[in-house]
Amino acid sequence: MPIKTQSLDATSDGIAAAADILRAGGLVGFPTETVYGLGGDARNDTAVARIFEAKARPQFNPLIVHVPDLQTAQSYAAFNDQALALAAAFWPGPLTLVLPLNPDAGLSPLVTAGLDTVAIRVPAHPTARALLRAFGGPLAAPSANPSGRISPTRADHVHAGLSGRIEGVLDDGPCVVGVESTILGLDGAPTLLRPGGLPHEAIEAALGIPLSLGGDSNKPTAPGQLASHYAPNAGVRLAVTTPQHQEVWVGFGPDCQGAPLTLSPSGDLIEAAANLFHTLRLADALAAQTGQGGIAFAPIPETGLGRAINDRLRRAAAPRD
Repeated sequence: MPIKTQSLDATSDGIAAAADILRAGGLVGFPTETVYGLGGDARNDTAVARIFEAKARPQFNPLIVHVPDLQTAQSYAAFNDQALALAAAFWPGPLTLVLPLNPDAGLSPLVTAGLDTVAIRVPAHPTARALLRAFGGPLAAPSANPSGRISPTRADHVHAGLSGRIEGVLDDGPCVVGVESTILGLDGAPTLLRPGGLPHEAIEAALGIPLSLGGDSNKPTAPGQLASHYAPNAGVRLAVTTPQHQEVWVGFGPDCQGAPLTLSPSGDLIEAAANLFHTLRLADALAAQTGQGGIAFAPIPETGLGRAINDRLRRAAAPRD
């Protein structure tokens, strides 16, 4: 039987109601600076299992644990000097660290997909932080959308994908960053597992060393590594300067006159990241309305946030099962 999904405002009463839902083992979509997350008590096996069920997410794909501060994070994961330095530099913010799991962490094994590491971060969004404080525990929170589909950056995106499957959605407007957090593996040499809202160049500058590249789409060690992900209904082509007649063209920069949609008319990567998933939804809807054959994205530079944008677009364009 479908669940009645409540719409909750980001007021003290709405946050308190969301925390009550979470304490009862329910699920709540909530805003972070990156995308909306689907929160459940990371210590509660049933709540975490319901996250996988609501999203139809493969259980071999680990989840990110959200906590309010570094001190809380240290109760779940082992921090070395590099991890402490990065936490001091970039938390709260869009950086997830994959660290050795403390033996007495008390997290559901479903959160870590049975691995001996945990992905953990401290979000910067004030409503996310208020919810974590009100709840008083760690939240497992992947993106609040059906698995493999376009990530949500607004509350109505969450309702569109998950209404009837979760108890509530806490609405605090559009997300500022617009792409998921950068994931860095620190259980060995620093390894970029997923580009995201914190440019990898900033991490390299903080550590003083280049990052290794990692990630396995067949056996993920962190979220966001599946080959096909963020997929609209329409097919996607990338780096298109001349779209085909039957394609919806999404521009970037001033050289895309005639494009009905754009990630950033000025070519600003911060603006493009914030607009990415909402624009992908608009393009998908336009392709369906007009009967056009697909979506074509203009080239995006592979620097700064462009690396995260291109990562999401490559997964959106990947062959689907």
